[in-house]
Amino acid sequence: MNQILVTEKVYVTPELKRKKKLYKIEFFLSVLLVCLLSSYYIYAEYDRNKTEEVSQEILSQVKQDDTIKSTEKEPIIIVLSEAEADEKTDEEETIQTTNTSTTIDGITYSTESFITIPKIGISYPVLSETSDELLEVSVNKYWGPDPNEVGNYCIVGHNYRNGKMFGQLSELEDGDVVELEDTTGRTIEYEVYRKYVVEPSDTSCTSQLTNGRKELTLITCTNYGTQRLVVKCREK
Repeated sequence: MNQILVTEKVYVTPELKRKKKLYKIEFFLSVLLVCLLSSYYIYAEYDRNKTEEVSQEILSQVKQDDTIKSTEKEPIIIVLSEAEADEKTDEEETIQTTNTSTTIDGITYSTESFITIPKIGISYPVLSETSDELLEVSVNKYWGPDPNEVGNYCIVGHNYRNGKMFGQLSELEDGDVVELEDTTGRTIEYEVYRKYVVEPSDTSCTSQLTNGRKELTLITCTNYGTQRLVVKCREK
């Protein structure tokens, strides 16, 4: 039996041409957007790794200096005249006040303490001041007394998705240990006793009313930067 094949002729209308062109533009824009997002993610990850290297370099340098000091021989007792003693004191004060570093943007800062959280495997120098630039270097002191003194020592840090800085702070639970070492080498262990979320405008967590106790408050962003995660710790 013979079959008659009927082919339907497709007419390319102006409307069809317009839709075809529109589809091509949308496809091109989609590919471009994917490339841009991928590039941004790669650059952001690279930038975070660079800041991690800077903070760890600060930490290793200070620890190395401490090791050198601890292995030095006992000094020989020397009796100085009053004038020589005054001169020596002035030199020592100068050395202490020049223990600072400078960012590539020209911002000067110093390391005030060192925080270690064994559970999430992080250890960072705590810079003595806070700013957007310094938060790119390491965690910063936000408010409070000198480290390991009576009061509420508050530390802020970025919440990086790769877990660096305070990126894993949300994993801490009551009873977890946070260690803080000051520049004299004294280390005190603090125990987590509360974790909660606040609005950015709520600074009540920085209160210095601690009933004469030593406390730590760790702060980072959460919920895509719209709120703040607060972890409260108290000396064990």
